[in-house]
Amino acid sequence: MKEKKEQRTIIQSESINVYYDDKHVLKNVNLDIKEKTVTALIGPSGCGKSTYLRLINRMNDYIPEFHFSGTIVVNGKNIYDDSVEVEELRKDIGMVFQKPNPFPKSIYDNVAYGLKIQGIKNKTVLDEAVESSLKQAALWDEVKDNLKAGGLSLSGGQQQRLCIARALAVQPTILLMDEPTSALDPISSAKIEELIFELKKQYTIIIVTHNMQQATRVSDNTAFFYIGDLIEYGKTDELFMNPIHEQTKKYITGRFG
Repeated sequence: MKEKKEQRTIIQSESINVYYDDKHVLKNVNLDIKEKTVTALIGPSGCGKSTYLRLINRMNDYIPEFHFSGTIVVNGKNIYDDSVEVEELRKDIGMVFQKPNPFPKSIYDNVAYGLKIQGIKNKTVLDEAVESSLKQAALWDEVKDNLKAGGLSLSGGQQQRLCIARALAVQPTILLMDEPTSALDPISSAKIEELIFELKKQYTIIIVTHNMQQATRVSDNTAFFYIGDLIEYGKTDELFMNPIHEQTKKYITGRFG
């Protein structure tokens, strides 16, 4: 793979501490993420990687016990500043969850949902956005003749790609993925991985995964979390081939986790 020109830093996380009541789930995490790269977050269950992911679009705000300190700057703006409109933030930062979650609507209305919420009613604009997003999600050829069918009628892998299309329709710059293939069969998982590789040409992607092989296949950089600490962060091939920390080595070789 040819080495890219140095990308700009799109997400800067400094001195991140997160508590759920008295439980300290992220401990002084510092993590910078480059534009148009794929960053994998790995580590055992409960180590803080999904909590970190949800910080970036402020999903943790819904948890009453959540307490946060530190700074997260996205595209030059502190996203925890009081002036930030959270709904505006989420237009720029899409989210794909572990379990596919299409709305009980047609395929078309699933993809157009975010645009309609924004007040866009022009059918030509919506049609073009739906087609473009479904093409980006590698789903258009499979559903183009049946856009009125329910999103829930699709297979699990198709549903996940539909959710990706829904996230892309509002034109974010960042896409967060929380174990997007863990509920899918190997063939569907492979399609999502191929899709991630294509999408990073346009988007910055952060993916939580328990699958070490998946991390090596899809990511440019990998961050290893353990019990709330960011143990190691670097280029994926270097981290897996020559980890600096013994904890990282033990985890990626399956000696714990």
